[in-house]
Amino acid sequence: MNNLPTSTTNDSKNYRTLIDALRSTSKRLSQEGVEYQWGHMGQCNAGHLIQTITGMSSYEIVETIEFKLDEWSEHANDYCSNSGCKVDDIFHEVEKLGMSHDDVVRLENLSDPKILDNLVGGFQYLEKNNKHHVVRYMESYADLLEKR
Repeated sequence: MNNLPTSTTNDSKNYRTLIDALRSTSKRLSQEGVEYQWGHMGQCNAGHLIQTITGMSSYEIVETIEFKLDEWSEHANDYCSNSGCKVDDIFHEVEKLGMSHDDVVRLENLSDPKILDNLVGGFQYLEKNNKHHVVRYMESYADLLEKR
């Protein structure tokens, strides 16, 4: 059985919430007219999932990081649960659903080998700046979690 690498302990209720968030986000991203920009903190791969999880708009997400348009991977590396920064609240919400900081980085880069191996048709590399590839990755991620 494939185990999704994560450093966060979780229960099945939280995984169900994460699975639903991944599916909801991928469905929204599949729609025409949805703004997607890999270099925009609120409209990138992780940004869209965070919109779903928190109910925040892309603007509100960028506002929480004080308009510092770093990559989510940089925020994940700088994250400290006790710093009091607003972005820490976002990571706390993501962690509650079972995603580790590494999971956020892999989502941003579409790079988790187990998720890529679980894609319909088997392993393939995806482009991180292609919203159709993000949709496929999120669906594969949700499918993998459902197998747990």
